[in-house]
Amino acid sequence: MQPTAWQGKSLRLKGQPVRRREFITLVGGAAAAWPLASRVQQMPLIAFLNGQTASAFKQGLSENGFVEGQNVSIEYKWADRHPDQLPELAAELVRLRPDVVVGTGGAHMAAVAATKTIPVVVSFGGDPVKVGYVASLNHPGGNVTGVTVFSTDLETKRLELINEIAPRGATIGYLYDPNIDFADVGRHNVETAARTIGREVRIVEASRDADLEKT
Repeated sequence: MQPTAWQGKSLRLKGQPVRRREFITLVGGAAAAWPLASRVQQMPLIAFLNGQTASAFKQGLSENGFVEGQNVSIEYKWADRHPDQLPELAAELVRLRPDVVVGTGGAHMAAVAATKTIPVVVSFGGDPVKVGYVASLNHPGGNVTGVTVFSTDLETKRLELINEIAPRGATIGYLYDPNIDFADVGRHNVETAARTIGREVRIVEASRDADLEKT
């Protein structure tokens, strides 16, 4: 299954593979399309919200011609693996009136919830239609655009493949972090698939390193 990019308003669904360059292009395009009258700073301001760290975001911008401090300003907020802080961090960014908000690393839900007017670019593994980010993939509408790989839909296929190679008497284990976005959807898909193929699946939650040691 290939990643999919969708873009709101007059832009259309793209079915080809999406790489980091194209994701950053979505960010730049959203900033450039925002009315100049709404900009209160000399350079476009990107608000970056991440559930973990800023990672390779700056490098990706640089590769696409956006240099922080020269032709773009960036305000960073990351939760350092404290997801409960994301809503307030998102609200702080929106109060700065940026040209575009970027929500990745588990922060996309907070970013989308924080504004209905500022363009929001997200990257995640769920279905943007099911979670209400867009009306449809062909006609998204709204202020949200981004990239998804629909990873939760892959859980069923993974279990089917394991079923083909694992002995019938073997117990299949499913390890997941309940704090990850759409973890409950992935778990539900596994449980449903397990009943369909008649296999026992042991589901174990692990959100910390210590939990992994106990499994």
